[in-house]
Amino acid sequence: MSDIFAMRRANGDWFALEDDERLRIPLFCNTHDAMMARLRNYGMMLFKPTPIDIRLLKEIAPEGSESYVDFCMVNDPFASLSRGAPLQRAQLALLISNRDELQSVPSNGNGLPQRSLKNEWWN
Repeated sequence: MSDIFAMRRANGDWFALEDDERLRIPLFCNTHDAMMARLRNYGMMLFKPTPIDIRLLKEIAPEGSESYVDFCMVNDPFASLSRGAPLQRAQLALLISNRDELQSVPSNGNGLPQRSLKNEWWN
């Protein structure tokens, strides 16, 4: 799984759309999609793509509290941002934690764990 991005301003504000007195944060699968959506929506010009991790998710929407923030996954950056697929906080947390687990395993580029090259012959 690749990173999931939301748009964040330099002062720490997150880009969100207002939807029935709730905030909806659009999420993107890559920086290219986020930048294309930014070009189409002038309100996003001061925002840049920021990868979401568990720490930032807790900052945006604390777990267990009654949050007024929703998420939506934008699959087509050229469509309206309000047409993104709704994504629950728990689903987003699962996607992020699965990505973190996959990236924590050291690999050698072919998906296999690295083997140590230490050998008596090499030393």
